[in-house]
Amino acid sequence: MFSWEFWEVEKCALIRLRGIRCSGGRSVALITKILFPVDFSPSCVAMAAYVKRAATLLGATVSLVHVVDPAGYNGLELYVRPLSEVSAEHLTIGRERLDSFLSMEFPVAHSPRILASGDAATEIARVARDGGFSLIIMPTHAGIFRRMLLGSTTAKVLNDADCPILTSRHAETIAPKPLEHREWLCAIGLSSNSERVLRFASQAAAEVHAKLSIIHAVQAGDPGLLIKIGLEEQFQSVEEQEATRRVADLQRVVGSNFPVRIAVGSVREALLEAARGKDADVLMIGRSPRSGAHGRMRDLTYAMVRDSPFPVLSI
Repeated sequence: MFSWEFWEVEKCALIRLRGIRCSGGRSVALITKILFPVDFSPSCVAMAAYVKRAATLLGATVSLVHVVDPAGYNGLELYVRPLSEVSAEHLTIGRERLDSFLSMEFPVAHSPRILASGDAATEIARVARDGGFSLIIMPTHAGIFRRMLLGSTTAKVLNDADCPILTSRHAETIAPKPLEHREWLCAIGLSSNSERVLRFASQAAAEVHAKLSIIHAVQAGDPGLLIKIGLEEQFQSVEEQEATRRVADLQRVVGSNFPVRIAVGSVREALLEAARGKDADVLMIGRSPRSGAHGRMRDLTYAMVRDSPFPVLSI
């Protein structure tokens, strides 16, 4: 575990965002500390092997966090006992469960436990920020998560947390496909945020020796137009050729040379269709680098997180 002063946290945050080098040219690892929020559900148990694998690949430590939410207190116990007593009891129970949860997979001596109280999403984002965590891996619930992403704890963390977040679809007792660093995808939208996203994706893939590909979607004028993916240059439209040129320019700035697939159609459907054509471990997408009146997340980002066939790393 690291104990950084404020200026060091700021410096490392800048390094993570820009993918730059320091200490005499030595590359600084993007992900060194993983935060694993748990609620003691079967989904968390199923996710444990996935989190361990990610930590091994990235050379990162793992900390577990559990949030006791006062909104979940029983009305009857609040009626017959003071709030302070009820709160203290729930925190004691939460601490006991957290210290013993997944103790074989994540021994307490090597994987610290963090107990917090309050709104779950707010506290997870705060713990990640205050603790200098570089990645949150969120267990999600199949079915319910896909239908109710908006307003969920996961959605709020995606909107509020400063660091990247890895989410994955899976069943209650079946872990997602393990990360095997075979192939990663990065969806690029050619916005002012794209250079940051591509730099992060490039360095993260290099650290785990993954093969990275870029996908970019060109919005079709006709919503009913069939999706076209990866046409040869001589068959591309003017819009596709322009997108190809701009992606190439972006790669020159970043110093990368990854394969690119241009998809045409509804942006959401085109990106998802391009992703389905790959047997990838991770789909990387960008969020706004800062929260604000409109938050980090946009409708397209929510749709990609919700419907992606692969785990999504939101940067």
